[in-house]
Amino acid sequence: MNVQKVTDRSFGKYGRVLKGCACPGILEVMKHTPLPEEVIYVPSVEEMESLPEAAEFRNQVFGGLPIQIGYCNGKNTKLNALEYHRSSEINIAVTDMILLVGMEQDVEEDYTYDTSLVEAFFVPAGTVVEMYATTLHYAPCMAAETGFRAVVILPAGTNTELDFAAGESGEGRLMTAKNKWLIAHEEAGIEGAFCGLRGENIELGR
Repeated sequence: MNVQKVTDRSFGKYGRVLKGCACPGILEVMKHTPLPEEVIYVPSVEEMESLPEAAEFRNQVFGGLPIQIGYCNGKNTKLNALEYHRSSEINIAVTDMILLVGMEQDVEEDYTYDTSLVEAFFVPAGTVVEMYATTLHYAPCMAAETGFRAVVILPAGTNTELDFAAGESGEGRLMTAKNKWLIAHEEAGIEGAFCGLRGENIELGR
């Protein structure tokens, strides 16, 4: 699969690189987070959320809305699923990583999606990326055998457990957590997920 650069103009429909966002404290905390064989996601880490730079992201990027700062770490080479939110998501590449992304506008009326439309973008370590609300995405892929570490910043409460009935039809079938709509590939075996990805379960390096 052709891997483009996140700085290429072709990424413009998915998001943008945020320049001038200093986050040394966040990066320091991330050095001490686990890097397991499987992908792990932690929505909220108080140590990062209490840093002065967290206020900058809250005020300058999310317009003053409450945010959560967590991380997604591990080893991954596959697409497995795509999700979207009703808000932008900020990723900070602690290590080099690769994003597999698509556009919500290409999701069919029956909520299926053709994986041949997915594009790959290399994100160098230290890069801060905003992915727009209409960008389909999931766990990053590693750019090195050692795995990846990524900071994930979202509106507070996103990706936390539902405390209401999401619905059994229409888009409700896709909701697996608060502010999270997910379309999985059947090969991924994600329990309870709507399996609407059609085509190859993309694997990088194959």
